[in-house]
Amino acid sequence: MTELRVERLTLPAADLGPENPLPRFRGPDDDLRLGVDDSLTEDDRRYLGWRAAWRVLPHRMQDGYSRERRPRALDAVVLRNERLRAVFLPAFGGKLWSLVDLEEGRELLDANPVIQPANLALRDAWLSGGIEWNAGQPGHHYLTCAPVFASRVETEGLGPTLRLTEWDRVKGFAWQIDFALPPGARWLFARVRLVNPHPHEIAMYWWTNMGVPEREDVRVIVPAEAALCNPYWKALQVAPLPRAAGRDLTYSMQSPHAADFFSRIADGQRRWIAAVGGDGRAFVETSTDRLRGRKLFCWGMGQGGRRWQEYLSAPGRQYIEIQAGLARTQTECLPMPAGAEWAWTEAFGALRVDAARAHGDDWAGARACVEQTLERALPRAAVEAMDGRLAGASGAPASERLFAGSGWAALERRRRAAMGGPADWPPASSFPDDSLGEDQAPWLALLERGALPERDPVLEPGALMTQPDWRTPIERSVRRANGAHWLSWWHLGNLRLEERDVEGAREAWERSLDCHRTGWALRNLAVLAERAGDRDRAAALLTEAWEAGPPHPALAVELAHALQESGRHEEVVDLAHSLPEPAARHERVLIAWARAAVATGRLDGIERVLDHEFSGIREGEVTLSDLWLAYHTARVAREEGVPADDALRERVRRECPPPRRIDFRMAGA
Repeated sequence: MTELRVERLTLPAADLGPENPLPRFRGPDDDLRLGVDDSLTEDDRRYLGWRAAWRVLPHRMQDGYSRERRPRALDAVVLRNERLRAVFLPAFGGKLWSLVDLEEGRELLDANPVIQPANLALRDAWLSGGIEWNAGQPGHHYLTCAPVFASRVETEGLGPTLRLTEWDRVKGFAWQIDFALPPGARWLFARVRLVNPHPHEIAMYWWTNMGVPEREDVRVIVPAEAALCNPYWKALQVAPLPRAAGRDLTYSMQSPHAADFFSRIADGQRRWIAAVGGDGRAFVETSTDRLRGRKLFCWGMGQGGRRWQEYLSAPGRQYIEIQAGLARTQTECLPMPAGAEWAWTEAFGALRVDAARAHGDDWAGARACVEQTLERALPRAAVEAMDGRLAGASGAPASERLFAGSGWAALERRRRAAMGGPADWPPASSFPDDSLGEDQAPWLALLERGALPERDPVLEPGALMTQPDWRTPIERSVRRANGAHWLSWWHLGNLRLEERDVEGAREAWERSLDCHRTGWALRNLAVLAERAGDRDRAAALLTEAWEAGPPHPALAVELAHALQESGRHEEVVDLAHSLPEPAARHERVLIAWARAAVATGRLDGIERVLDHEFSGIREGEVTLSDLWLAYHTARVAREEGVPADDALRERVRRECPPPRRIDFRMAGA
């Protein structure tokens, strides 16, 4: 019998903290420029980098978390039958936190024992472990640390199913996942449905990321003879499977550094990936054919990679990710035609395979071993049949809403109705009006009354909206007497710059300043100066922004960075000493002060900064290890009276390596 119920799960958890009110605008290019080795074929290269450049608006950054954890009761949705128990966290993007084989009493995933955000997602905050669902834009999803809708759907013959759904604010589409665990089934099924409601093509992305335990005896097996390898420090290149450069790439603990391996799975080949232990027990994912890509990610065996493992979870825990996606790699999107609907079904479960064959030197035999066992346990035709059954229920209304997501889809439906578009999309059955809340209220007022409500500039400006469809309502509002205030002009400038209308953005922010001189508008003008290469002007505008207020810590961070980029190290030191709390304690301010202190020879106190427990270090960032080496180079040069030249830097690198706690290097020393 299948059950679907709500439970409470208590874990040590760090608070997410407030969102950053300063908008982060996309760059001048939609495409990503990649280093590519000559070994890649035309098929490999077709969409590499296409529409893959970073973008985040209208979302705000989630960078207000810490590493202070306390017991916290989390809402969880449990879907279980006699053989499997799946636990989802709707407040964290619907992450499948745990999948337990009840017959063996075995956790199949890396179920992270803590909730610890770290700086890896598109919006910064991200949690490791479990299975996450990444839609729309390359990177860890915008909602990985945000709530989504979770509902019960009664599906004939399958028992209760769980539906997760949300609205993508960046590209304007709905995504939906229906999870089924039929009575007696050994496999959890997930049918993903993406709908492009626009009369134009959009760039689409999807990857399912599965965290599983890492051990020396775990081998990742895929039905491929080669992979595109991204070793993070040089060009994307083709690597034969299983061995290259004297190492077996299918065993993650043989990789010295962090790396991605994107499998080249042939057309017509069944899609699957498996993490197989030395005893033959395996976790397997398989899907219908639309989900083309499969990938292994590992942190590598360097000190930095090992540090990342414990930083994201707890000491002694190690994991890898096996992943499945629409494209071959994660550095590309695919063109989704106007009005198209894309869907597929994935299955997750356990297998027991012949350990000797799976871990043998015969790679073709290892692949065949897993595929044959999978076909007996879950035939390819059975997954396709389940896809059909779930497709028939994909439009069925939910019988019960378990948890609410955001009100942005409901607002979009209101906008369409107000501006003459289809009023029934996104569907109210999935995104009801009662989901509208405080974030949507100003924008709803713009639709209904023709003007955004004014706000005291001492307060944060509120939620952002940069979808092009909002440009006309905002431009109309600033022509009205009650709508031409600092906030409406500020929002209009945000929308214009995200559309890459630089001069239009500048005009709007200057008009905002004419209405009221705020740090919010001055800061955005500093963004334009920095992008034009005028660092001194950017620093001057940020100084004015800080003086105009309000004194938000995020503004102090940007000011310190701008002064540093202009080489004004003395001013960075003075600024850090003058800041009020909590800006003075912000870790990015502390780092900026320490770097400036090294540059000015004021070395006292730098070691105390390096003892700090940092929470927001970005994946791939080497700021702390570089700061450590720069500090010790300056210290030795002063103590011994020698020049701080390349020879001394190389000596310090050998004799004073960065300690583990601040070493986040993914590509070695």
